[in-house]
Amino acid sequence: MQALQVTKITTQLQLEQAFLIRRTVFVEEQNCPPELELADEEESTHFLATIDHNPCGTCRWRKTDKGYKLERFAVLKEFRGKRVGQALLSAVLNDLPVDATYIYLNSQLDAVGLYTKFGFTVEGDQFEEAGIQHLKMVKKA
Repeated sequence: MQALQVTKITTQLQLEQAFLIRRTVFVEEQNCPPELELADEEESTHFLATIDHNPCGTCRWRKTDKGYKLERFAVLKEFRGKRVGQALLSAVLNDLPVDATYIYLNSQLDAVGLYTKFGFTVEGDQFEEAGIQHLKMVKKA
């Protein structure tokens, strides 16, 4: 069995590994504009998932004027279907401050099922972000 681990990023190397995963998934695979992909990094708390010490996924959260936004969930293609997304989502939710009563995210359509398992519900209409269809999802405490 492969060892899946999610850690809060504390080093520059880990952050660079996370950015490389995001660039691979969002910019190369999904054709998102690179300048849209790298935004709001300073105020974000980042996470890195590894399988057998190989970086395989990443995500982040940040406090906004609306609440706490979960963002940039990305898993490298060769590691999909190995519960990496679930591990990342679980780690992020466990890391949020106790006052995080309004938690939200913009989900790509094929990830809605994952977020639903963790108590998120769709709010509003489908919209396009960086050329990809999304749905806003909210988890109320």
